[in-house]
Amino acid sequence: MHLLVVISSHGFGHTAQVAPVVNALRSRIPDLRLTLLTAAPRYILESRFDGPFEHIPEADDIGMIMSSAVDILAEESACEYERFHRDWDRAVDRVAGRLCSLAPDLVLSNVSYRVLAAAARSGIPAVALCSLNWADIYGHYCGDRPEAKVILRQMLEAYNAADWFLQTEPSMPMATLHNRRPIGPIARLGRNRRAEIDAALGLGERDRLVLVALGGIPMRLPMEAWPRLPDVRWVVQADWDVRRPDVVSLEALDMHFTDVLRSCDALITKPGYGSFAEAACNGTRVLYVKRHDWPEEPFLVDWLHRHGRCLEVARDRLTRGRFDEELELLLDTPPAPRVEPRGIDEAADLLAARYAGVNGLHSGDAAAQSVR
Repeated sequence: MHLLVVISSHGFGHTAQVAPVVNALRSRIPDLRLTLLTAAPRYILESRFDGPFEHIPEADDIGMIMSSAVDILAEESACEYERFHRDWDRAVDRVAGRLCSLAPDLVLSNVSYRVLAAAARSGIPAVALCSLNWADIYGHYCGDRPEAKVILRQMLEAYNAADWFLQTEPSMPMATLHNRRPIGPIARLGRNRRAEIDAALGLGERDRLVLVALGGIPMRLPMEAWPRLPDVRWVVQADWDVRRPDVVSLEALDMHFTDVLRSCDALITKPGYGSFAEAACNGTRVLYVKRHDWPEEPFLVDWLHRHGRCLEVARDRLTRGRFDEELELLLDTPPAPRVEPRGIDEAADLLAARYAGVNGLHSGDAAAQSVR
């Protein structure tokens, strides 16, 4: 089987969402040939996908143009969408021709829509998988523009052309998509390696370890202005270049991100599917700063409050480091039971069945192949 996976590079959450499903699919179809089309950096892909893959380092969607991890540039985004949809049919034909050259048995999109339109035009089976769709996001920020009606129609037609849109828990409602199939949460499960970290850093029983990670869109917090908090050590990405004795770089730990996440007492982040789902499934508390106008956000926040342990901190308090009360309250809260990422197997089973249907196999034949 040749699987083409097209991944939005709007942050790293889309990669984190689709990779566990592909890894589970590989356990069902061991000889899976995998091609990843995404502008996400290769080191991120290698940390998430098991086994070999071909990487085409390109983007097939826009997402939204951001000035930071929490700030949308609506006008710039609208201009990019107008350009992207100019001569739409010819662009879809061009992508359809490329699909024929790549010759995948199945296209999995998270969550580009142009490739879904092209797959339908080429007669190639295609499935979308995500907690959001770009039509709803674009409509929220740019729907009142004169060109939006045509653009939204093209986007929705493309999404509805997929065999299924696998709608992960939690997600936006996405009522305009008629091919939705709800599935459970998706998240990579890490290993608790706290004992190793404590030994490497010389931490004691009272020390708290807090991971600061805002996703794949650049935004540096001014940690130099944060006061020292008793018994708190911060884990921060190395390129922030924070020079404090209570800070350790994420890269220096030399562990997978989700292993570090599971080993920490809390995560400071913004609402995003990857961060929230992985925190809930690994039993890590979350202190989050809202984006407020991101339309997916209310559904993510409501879900995490029901299934995890989390508190909101105001953006100005986070920037100034005046969130010690919120953090202490959060750290004193007992961890919640970990959420089961059942959406991984649900999605992998559906994709394996779709592949079996494409090749005229029964589900049992596909299962037998995976055993052999």
